[in-house]
Amino acid sequence: TGEGRPGVAATLQALNGALGRPAALWVKENGARNLRHRDFLAPRAALNAAFPGGQVPADVMAGVTSLGGPGVLAVRGCQETPAGLAVQVRRPEAFRRLLAPLPGPAPAAGLQAGWVVLHCPALRGPAAALRPRHLRTVLLADHLAQLLCAQGVGVRLVPALAEEGSREVLRQLRVDWPSGSSGSALPDTVSALKRALGRSPCAAACEQGPGAAALPEDVICKVHLKSFVEQQGLVGYDPNLDVLLVTEGKLRSLAELQQAVLQRAVSNPVALPASRFPDGSCCSIVHVVSCEEEFRQQQLDLLWRILDPGAHTALQKHLVCGPVKVTNPSSPIGADQYFQLRKRQMYEASVMKYGELAQDEAWTEVIDTLTVAAIRFEMLSTAHRSQITLDLEDSSISTKGTKSGAFVMYNCARLATLFDTYQRAVERGTYPALPPVSELNFSCLREEGEWLLLFNYLLPFPEVLQQAAQLPTPTKGIRITANTETVCKFLIQLSMDFSSYYNRVHVLGEPFPHLFDQMFARLQLLGAVRDMFHSALATLHLPPLSQI
Repeated sequence: TGEGRPGVAATLQALNGALGRPAALWVKENGARNLRHRDFLAPRAALNAAFPGGQVPADVMAGVTSLGGPGVLAVRGCQETPAGLAVQVRRPEAFRRLLAPLPGPAPAAGLQAGWVVLHCPALRGPAAALRPRHLRTVLLADHLAQLLCAQGVGVRLVPALAEEGSREVLRQLRVDWPSGSSGSALPDTVSALKRALGRSPCAAACEQGPGAAALPEDVICKVHLKSFVEQQGLVGYDPNLDVLLVTEGKLRSLAELQQAVLQRAVSNPVALPASRFPDGSCCSIVHVVSCEEEFRQQQLDLLWRILDPGAHTALQKHLVCGPVKVTNPSSPIGADQYFQLRKRQMYEASVMKYGELAQDEAWTEVIDTLTVAAIRFEMLSTAHRSQITLDLEDSSISTKGTKSGAFVMYNCARLATLFDTYQRAVERGTYPALPPVSELNFSCLREEGEWLLLFNYLLPFPEVLQQAAQLPTPTKGIRITANTETVCKFLIQLSMDFSSYYNRVHVLGEPFPHLFDQMFARLQLLGAVRDMFHSALATLHLPPLSQI
């Protein structure tokens, strides 16, 4: 039809254009109560500022009512209300356009296109030293990598895991991180950095004065960071940065980053080629660090800028995670102990809920997946700058409440059960098979929960994924803020609204032909909701469960 898939941004843009004002006046409604009467609103205060006496001319009203175009929801009606100018869209048509498969291959999502190196310094230490605060940065980098790849951005994860223990901890958590050696070219890169160090005016030999403490054996020289920051006019660095003792280990870390940038190897083979970032660079480097690691990473950032004044080192960004506070630990808890504790809690809760069933071998995979979901949501549903508090004694994070990963997985499994039940009923001849979308009657979808699922979730979902993958350029300094909590929060809210709808509505009703139209339309809607669950969970490396 050439209409394209409708979107929130395109519809808001068209509505604002129809009012003929440069300011963004319209807002999309989200709450169930307001959605009973309207879908978009131009608030009264905004109208008063834009039009004399707040009166919208008749020709402008007519322009709003006749809105159309690619990606724009068609308007059913537009009226003045005390709250402002209210618009309701043509809902059956919106259902049809969003639930019909797009003709031809899906367009590439690569709106950002380019290359990103995600560096997680927490993985340079031994597995035994991995703490929950380190785990937060690793899970965040892993999630961000999936989101970026889905937008057509090439991603390289650094460092490569050398230790078996680290690989095992991350494997349990379904983190897909590269392992193995850093490559045969690493010694050459280290040598090149050493030569650059020898030429740098910021570097100086470490002279041992009488009575001074002995320096570590692997110290090569010292570098004056503070004077470099002042000379270059750099902002955003810790004012306490001064002299750095350069070691072989620090140069190896930089060499691995250097190689990642030069190779621009991509973890996603279908990602777009190295088309340019908006600022003309070919690669962006993001250091994902805990607040405790931030100072050390700033030291390495500056050392790299000194040794390689290329365009890529000037594009380093720091994504800093807030502290992870663990309540009542008898001793410092490692990442592996944390996983085992949550797994035991999940197992015990499942046994209590389902009895002997949960002790069956088939449940091992389910318990593992639920544990990973609990931990990922515990770590990622809070904005990355904020503190997280882990209550190790509180097992409710694993099993109860609407904020947990287990609740999301449970609702995903309910959808799997629904379609499995329907499929078996079709095979028995109880129901007919689902007809093609073109034959479905979407005017049957009048329950407010159905519009809520379409308008608040299916409609904005591509934009939600896009927003979650945004890596904005810092306006000042080197820190960036990303919306890494967006997908978890979206899934939690979706699960709450789906659960409320599913508890209220009997989707598979009596097998009477006059009820089939509504059942088919609901199944088409819930099939799209199920696919959306799967796509969002994939960015968290969580497979959908067919049973809980």
